[in-house]
Amino acid sequence: MAPPNGNDRDITGPRRRSLLAGVAALGALGAAGCSRVATASTEGGGDLLDRLKAAGVVRLGIAGEIPFGYIDKNGELTGEAPELAKAIFKRLGVDRVQPVPTEFGSLIPGLNSQQFDVVAAGMYVTPERCEQVIFADPDYQMPDAFVVRKGNPMGLHDYKDAFAKKAKIATGTGYAQIEHAMEAGYRRGDILIVPDQVAGLNAVEAGRVDYFTATAVTSRLVVRTSSKAEATKAFTPVLDGKPQLAGGAFAFRRTETKLRDAFNAELHKLKKSDEVFRILRPFGFTRTEMTEMTAKELCGG
Repeated sequence: MAPPNGNDRDITGPRRRSLLAGVAALGALGAAGCSRVATASTEGGGDLLDRLKAAGVVRLGIAGEIPFGYIDKNGELTGEAPELAKAIFKRLGVDRVQPVPTEFGSLIPGLNSQQFDVVAAGMYVTPERCEQVIFADPDYQMPDAFVVRKGNPMGLHDYKDAFAKKAKIATGTGYAQIEHAMEAGYRRGDILIVPDQVAGLNAVEAGRVDYFTATAVTSRLVVRTSSKAEATKAFTPVLDGKPQLAGGAFAFRRTETKLRDAFNAELHKLKKSDEVFRILRPFGFTRTEMTEMTAKELCGG
């Protein structure tokens, strides 16, 4: 999922994409997450961390997307970001996390209007988003991959290759892969936009498109039960003429630098002990997707 790129205020519809199993359970928890948190002090880096410790609970904005953050079939909050959040906030003295489901495009507005405390949805760090929120350092980096028919009959390996072969493309609403494909020569009107990974897989299996593009982890997961499709080898997309890996991270209100810094400190301890990889591995992440990138470099300096 690849996570959408660019300015979330311009994103309509769903998000990076949720598998249907994750979405089905959101309605039951939506009402529980609709009230707003108390107004925080905005001076001296904010006092949210102190208030979270006192309350013993932190509200996480999630977008209902496997494997990044979702409600499972048992009604439990899980995913790479929520599980990592549980570990880090426990170290910060906050024992419980509470999900607040919303659409991906509503995560930053919801955070800034204090509907929840932290965005825990594997959100890509982009310069546009860095103008609206502050990010922890990325907990993962992510290449792209294609979902293609078994055997990859067109021999598709990256966007330039696919465009040269006039391959029909699909991706999800608001996906960063839209920009990646356009960089290679596709026009926006050439790209079939589908609701989610499952719809993309179905389009490939039915022959409506030659490939569906998403993050490498999303592509690997969605083809696991398919007898007609497979995921290609992951590759680094090109943006502005340069190879560019994306990094996903937690987002905080710009006034809450104390919370972000404390979170970052614990995140780096977990990276050093290899705990981040242990937490993310059950959700399909590999060692090649672990990262030492910083939010500062992804924000553009």
